[in-house]
Amino acid sequence: MDIELTYDKGLLRGIGSVPITYGQREWMDTTPRALGSWALEYQRFSSTLRAVGSVEITYRRWSSLPRTVGQWSCEHRRSRLERIGPYELGYDQGGRVCAVGPLWIVYDGGEAQPIRARLQGEDESLSDELLLVLFLALFWQKQAWDAYDQAHR
Repeated sequence: MDIELTYDKGLLRGIGSVPITYGQREWMDTTPRALGSWALEYQRFSSTLRAVGSVEITYRRWSSLPRTVGQWSCEHRRSRLERIGPYELGYDQGGRVCAVGPLWIVYDGGEAQPIRARLQGEDESLSDELLLVLFLALFWQKQAWDAYDQAHR
């Protein structure tokens, strides 16, 4: 099953049929505010994501690396997120997320934005937990790239 990742004005707007919404002033604030019906909550005066719906996210002290997502622990290697709960993350040689558990992430040519996720098997829909993990992997990847771009301007 292929899950389309849709964009508008460079912002991820949807994962399959699940919309990602932004604030009213999205030309100034490119921080997503909701994933479908799940509100995204951030640390005050920060872009550090603290919760997706009722799922709380904790971070390592003085770090942007997540420690837990709800009941799941996160694993890291050399400042790179390797696992969220039962879902292992895979990366290509360019450092892009290319796998999230059973999902393969497809990029369009040399572009940095993923265009679809491919779920192996006969599943007809994306589970809520896999949707959450896919969103978080893409969200944190974009944050890391944006931070790198800001530091090298």
